[in-house]
Parts: sequence; C-alpha cells; structure tokens
Amino acid sequence: MKFRHISNTLKAAAAVWALCATTALADTTIEFIQWWEPEMPAGALRGIMDDFEAKNPGIKVTLVSGPYATTRDQIVVGAASGTLSDVVGLDGAWVNGLSKQGAIASMDEMMTKANYDKSQIADIVKVDGKSVMFPLASFVYPVFVNMDIAKASGVDKMPTNRSEFEAAAKKMTDASKNQYGWVLPLSLQSPSGIQNDVMSWVWASGASMMKDGKPDLENPAVIGTLEYIEKLNKDGVISPGIFAKKEQDKVEEFVNGRVGMMVDTLAHVNLIRERNPKLNFGISALPAADGYTGKRGMPYASWGIGISEGSAHKDEAWKLVEYLMSPEVNGKLVSIANAFPGNVHAKPDFVASDPIFAEAFKIYQSGYPANEFVGLPVAEELMRNMNVEVQKMFDGGQSAKDAAAATQKAWMSKF
Repeated sequence: MKFRHISNTLKAAAAVWALCATTALADTTIEFIQWWEPEMPAGALRGIMDDFEAKNPGIKVTLVSGPYATTRDQIVVGAASGTLSDVVGLDGAWVNGLSKQGAIASMDEMMTKANYDKSQIADIVKVDGKSVMFPLASFVYPVFVNMDIAKASGVDKMPTNRSEFEAAAKKMTDASKNQYGWVLPLSLQSPSGIQNDVMSWVWASGASMMKDGKPDLENPAVIGTLEYIEKLNKDGVISPGIFAKKEQDKVEEFVNGRVGMMVDTLAHVNLIRERNPKLNFGISALPAADGYTGKRGMPYASWGIGISEGSAHKDEAWKLVEYLMSPEVNGKLVSIANAFPGNVHAKPDFVASDPIFAEAFKIYQSGYPANEFVGLPVAEELMRNMNVEVQKMFDGGQSAKDAAAATQKAWMSKF
C-alpha cells in the first residue's frame, strides 16, 4: 500500500512537471517593436502574428506599436538600457549607429544555421560586413495633393517642376483660413524631415549630396535646393510651426485639410483614408529642378527588420523574421501595406486594384530608388546637423550657401 501511494505520488508529480514544461514552452513570448501597426488597417499586423503563432506553437508575439517618432525614441532608449525588444522594426538611417552600439545582431550566423537562401532578399543592409537589416517593405515618397483644395485654388494639374510647385503652393495658400500650400516638418527631436522633405528634392533632380563616399554639400544642386525651400518659406506658403513639427504632425495637417501638398510615404495612404474617408487626394512624382529631363531619384524609406543583440530568444526571433520575409507572407503584408516587397519572389496585388498605387507604381518604374542616408554613420545625427543649419537659414541668420558650408564641416567630422 505504501509503495502504491509513493508510485501514485510520483506519477502525479510527473504529470504536473510535464504540464509545467508544456506551459513554459507555450509561454515563450517575443516582443516586436515597430511603427507599422498604426499605418496598416486595424488588426492586419496582429492577424499576421496570429498566423505565425498558429504555425509556430510555443511562440507568442507581443506587438509594441506607436507612431514613427515615438517608436524611434523607444528604440534609442531600449538600445541604451539593454531592454530592446527581440525583433526590431528599423529605419535604414538608424542601423549604423545601432550596430556600432552593439544593439542589433548580425543575422549571418542565423541564416547559415537555417540554410537560408539569401538570394531571395531584394536587399540586405550591412554594417562592417554584418547583415543587420532586411528591408521588409519599401515605400516611395511622392507628393500628396488635396485635389479639392487644388481645384478650388485654380490648380488644374499636378506640378512637375519646382516653378509649377511654387505657383501651386501660392495659389493654395490662404492664411486667413489657416490653409497653406505645403508642410515641412523640421523638428530637431525627429530630424527625418531633412531626409524626406528636403534632400529628396536633390535626389528628384538626379543629383547627390555625396561624392566618392564623402559628404559633398556645397555643390550647386544642394545649395540650389536650400535656396528653393528658403524662398517657399519667405513666400509664406509653408504652414507655421516648422521647427516643432514631426512627421505625424505633417500627416495630421494634410488629413484635416489644412495643407494642399505634402511629401510623404505611401505607407500613410491607409492611415489617411482611415482618418478622413472623404478626403479627395492624389499623388505625383516629386518635382524636379526646372529644365531637368533625366531620370528622377525616387525618395524611399523601408520598413526594415532586425534582431536585438540582447534578445534571450534569438532563435524564436529569427523564426519570425524568416516568416515575414517568406514569399507568401511578404506578398500578403506588402499588399495590405501597399508597399514594394522585400522578397524578390513576393507578388503584391495592390497595383491592379487601387488607382493611387497604380500611379505610385508608374512613379516607381520611371525613376530610381534614392536615399543616401541609408547606412551612413550616425545618419540621424547628420540629419540633425543639417536641420540646425536650415533652421538658422529660415530665421535669417545665414544664407543657403553658408548653411551648406556649415553642414559640410559638421558632417566631415563624422567621416
């Protein structure tokens, strides 16, 4: 009787242990920080995570989501404190600094271990030879135009060059109604406006801010672009509060009909439609310098993905990255987000079904991808350096030529 009691007790204990072990496996949770969820239709990204969890029993994914600027700040804090989420949404401008900081992991060993076919990835961003980011989805940055404001202002065609853009911005501006032709976010806290809303004009005219791998900011194309946006500011066609605005503020003004035009990512189309379903808007390529007839550099940004160096669950994190980069899932994700895929075998379906994205695809095909900040050392700091000098220029403290020279000096110290 005593032996039977002990045997039953051991069996019960074994059953409890097995249950606990199973529960422990099921409770392996990885965090995924990104700014994408708010820019996709409600529930879309969570649905993809649910599918991943169903195919990978024992792994749960917690989404940490917020606007771009907020997410960037969280990633900076997490990298500095060693609390960065397991899987990290990345902007190409961040990867150099995060990699040098030891915050994001090389995925080369993970790819080798998984016998992963690298050739299916459209682009792999490397720092010091290490693969630290896959662009999961890429978005062009066209000009968004409020068609109702344009029509009411007598603007009957999309501007194709700088003179036409300036004329359209003037017509659309009515300060008495708090309505302006263009919006420019130059917050020092989130300086991506330099990349997306300023230097994009340089690339759209086939020019560059670099030469032989070094900064080249005193060339006529860069100085001419700074002079152009300075004139737009003096014309009073840019909505007030430039120095405090972040990217989300720009979108908010456009959504609420306070600006006629903005340069913005296609990633925000879903957000704009959700926030204001009645908004009548169109897109066009970023205007080139007057007289330029060559191919236009197409400003773009990516939803990049990487893995935290400090993650205690790198194997599970890699499984999520691999899943999101697979042809079927990548094709599904970019179709929902209306982006261009990171897997060369993925086939998005949005081009045939949505006129805005059909136009975006034409813009994409007619130009070439251009974002010279991707992979540069301390890219955000470089943007901030230029931002400071552009603000001084707007305040009348220096000329465009002086702003370019001061930025060149600041940048060279980083190379």
